Amino acid sequence: MRVFVTGATGALGRHLVPGLVAAGHHVTATTRSPGKVAQLRAAGAEPVVVDGLDRDGVIAAVGAAEPEVIVHQMTALAEMRSLRNVDKVFAATNALRTRGTDNLLAAAERAGTRRVVAQGHNFVYDQSGGPVKTETDPLIAKPVPSAVRTMAAMKYVDQTVPLKAPEGIVLRYGTFYGPGASDAMVEMVRKRQMPIVGGGTGVWSFIETSDAAAATLAAVERGEPGVYNVVDNDPAPVAEWLPYLAEIAGAKPPMQLPAWLGKLLAGDFVLAQMTTARGASNEKARTKLGWEPKYASWRDGFPAWVNA
Repeated sequence: MRVFVTGATGALGRHLVPGLVAAGHHVTATTRSPGKVAQLRAAGAEPVVVDGLDRDGVIAAVGAAEPEVIVHQMTALAEMRSLRNVDKVFAATNALRTRGTDNLLAAAERAGTRRVVAQGHNFVYDQSGGPVKTETDPLIAKPVPSAVRTMAAMKYVDQTVPLKAPEGIVLRYGTFYGPGASDAMVEMVRKRQMPIVGGGTGVWSFIETSDAAAATLAAVERGEPGVYNVVDNDPAPVAEWLPYLAEIAGAKPPMQLPAWLGKLLAGDFVLAQMTTARGASNEKARTKLGWEPKYASWRDGFPAWVNA
């Protein structure tokens, strides 16, 4: 098929583009940076330089490519060391998830593209009830103050893509890890700058980036419209996975901070992720997309990532 991939040079795109090419698809891949054109061409894609917020440019690029599938992976997350003000850190990404999504959906409609596969995140689930969520569980109704616009942008993708694309799919990825993804987190762990806050009862779901790309490739080729959790098989509380990551990274065990001090130092969003976050089940993606993660657990994937 003809596949149009936006955000093709990101942590996931670096695996997805070669995977699509290897599967026999004709790939048009976008970047905002002319300096990355050679990288995309070397991966076997037809590169296009376009800004996802340039509506006319996006419509023209999609129209020229005439894709059967569009993959929306546009983000702008270069600096993630502090999440005290999530909405400020994610401002550019939020624009790509709202205006950028609208631009791609308008381009898809004009080009007659039926299938649109978009990037979501499993942090959208309501942080009450059981520790592991499925796609039918409710989303956060009242986000923490520092992340109101960010959560709204995530939910916008969730709701708009399946509604407006004939075959709209949103993949709610877990927290990315792997070479080139979340490296700042390892650095912070090694410097003991990532403590366990409030007992570390928040449950996280992870996904290694090549596994995320494999699930995305599966969604390009098959699967009913809707939302899918793309996570590994092993949701776990912070108190379990963070000391393990420190051990793998050759660091001292993480420090322990009470909830009030964690909020004071890192903000309300980090406190919520450390104490009340909920993990996600991948059963739907495994059964409906026919996908299995290579790294079934972060217990296997972390060593391969940190020691790469």
